[in-house]
Amino acid sequence: MAGKKNNYISADLDFAEEMLEKWKKYTLDNPYDEVEDRKEMQMTKTGGSFYTVVQTREQIQTGLRNTLKEYLAMVEVVKRLREEKEAEQAAAKGNANIPSRMNKKDKNGN
Repeated sequence: MAGKKNNYISADLDFAEEMLEKWKKYTLDNPYDEVEDRKEMQMTKTGGSFYTVVQTREQIQTGLRNTLKEYLAMVEVVKRLREEKEAEQAAAKGNANIPSRMNKKDKNGN
């Protein structure tokens, strides 16, 4: 019996690639060794204000490490989805080898 066919491979692949780009940008914009405690202004009952630590450096670094782990896991998912998409296209075309010049190019040129 054939497995369940995923009709949304392209949508899943697009979403995964978009998330990879966002996570990569986030980690590049926030270097691990340059993070500082995140502080915000807090108001007192009497109308005064003071800065308080909202997120420590260690918490931010843990978040960056977790983002990197998620990024690497998502790379594997994208690889698997690409293979599934290629296999599905090959099956739809009768498993014939299609010359690269005849394949449709997506917006990224792939």
